[in-house]
Amino acid sequence: MPVSVVIGAQWGDEGKGKVVDLLAPQVDVVARYQGGANAGHTIMWGDETFVLHLIPSGIFHDGTSCVIGNGVVIDPAAIVEEIRQIEALGYPVEDRLKISHNAHLIMPYHKALDQARERWRDAEAIGTTGRGIGPAYVDKFARSGIRVVDLLDRDGLRKKLTAAIEEKNDILSAVYGSERLDVDAIVDEYVEFDQLIDPYVTDTSAFLNDALAQGQSVLAEGAQGALLDVDHGTYPYVTSSHPTSGGACTGLGIPPTAIDRIIGIVKAYSTRVGNGPFPTELTDETGDWLRAEGHEFGATTGRPRRCGWLDLVALNYTSRLNGFTELAITKLDVMAGLDEIQVCTAYEIDGKTTTRFPTDLRTLSRARPVYETLPGFSGDMKEAATVADLPKAAQSYLQFVSDHLNVPITTIGTGPKREQTLVAA
Repeated sequence: MPVSVVIGAQWGDEGKGKVVDLLAPQVDVVARYQGGANAGHTIMWGDETFVLHLIPSGIFHDGTSCVIGNGVVIDPAAIVEEIRQIEALGYPVEDRLKISHNAHLIMPYHKALDQARERWRDAEAIGTTGRGIGPAYVDKFARSGIRVVDLLDRDGLRKKLTAAIEEKNDILSAVYGSERLDVDAIVDEYVEFDQLIDPYVTDTSAFLNDALAQGQSVLAEGAQGALLDVDHGTYPYVTSSHPTSGGACTGLGIPPTAIDRIIGIVKAYSTRVGNGPFPTELTDETGDWLRAEGHEFGATTGRPRRCGWLDLVALNYTSRLNGFTELAITKLDVMAGLDEIQVCTAYEIDGKTTTRFPTDLRTLSRARPVYETLPGFSGDMKEAATVADLPKAAQSYLQFVSDHLNVPITTIGTGPKREQTLVAA
């Protein structure tokens, strides 16, 4: 098992952190390959709950190395605080955490621009977290970003930062009417940050490829979901990176030939945060019920998630896009108590029925779901020891999904905690 990749198969918030946490004891390295502190991967074990934003979800397993790859954009304040909190729980981080020297840094002006642009867009806002992720990626591809390796050259760092901040200050003040940022204060802050993270910085691409050459196994962890991919998602209501299996290669510096397992994480229903089309969204009492029962509020922002029925048209699309070899279904227990369950198997667009997922915003916004109705189920599934212990209707629901996608379901979440998980035989 050289490289396994965990992919969010919907619009994010599928429960990737829990699945990575479960798989981490089976691998040598867990590596995060894209996104930033806009991610919120919740881990629950015993009486403990922790939300990881940047550090990979394998950090709570002794002996597992954790890598933050070059495809991640790093918020210095966020990662330093996260390291402090993890160590306070009794889990060592130094010697286990590796941060790519080529990863880009999120600067204060990225956050200021992100928030200013969302205010300026008003009703047309994307619905970002305001944490500077998008603007950091913009600078990365404009070849004006600041990378971790730049911290090693103090004079060069000051020169780069001064030029960047002066440019961004002109934009912030002239275009958005925002306050100008203090150049010297930011330079001093990032010089101090260099001293704090220096023990973790390494050439992570070389580290990972050396590990693979030695026969070690790697678990690649993505953030967000495939339907938010900047190329293949519901543009422009997408993230600024590639939370797809292809993104794992570029975000970690590993070859695609190293990947032999791609796990699609699927919530038993659908949710979405922020704006953008959502064909199966429920704005009625059932949608409210799913939100309440599933505690559907963002782990990073606290924003309420939009809820709806499972969309197999969208899932077929992300399965094809990523090449899922297996599925992990999370939050099956949330569905318990419904008399019947609707599953979207096709769309009706302009009077025609299709099973193709259109990423064009105007077309997708006209899509009306075509549902099949399945019997609901009830009962507390958190104590189930095997799949056979689940209600028959729940088993049928899982089989319907697996058959429709032609991908086996290997993992089933029956509650939020680590131990509330079933592995299919």
